[in-house]
Amino acid sequence: MRSRKERQRKMNARKTVVAAVLVGVLVAMGAFGCNTIRGMGRDIQRGGEAVEDAADCSQPN
Repeated sequence: MRSRKERQRKMNARKTVVAAVLVGVLVAMGAFGCNTIRGMGRDIQRGGEAVEDAADCSQPN
């Protein structure tokens, strides 16, 4: 049977690993999220430009 200190040490090690993984996931999400938002902004801008061009073409000269 394991001693209380051993169990506590193992629990602390697990908590440290879980915390490190969560921090890594959050950092990755932040890095990829910025690129995703930037790309989405570009797509929306291009869509707006296409609508503008279509409106310009449909107006009588």
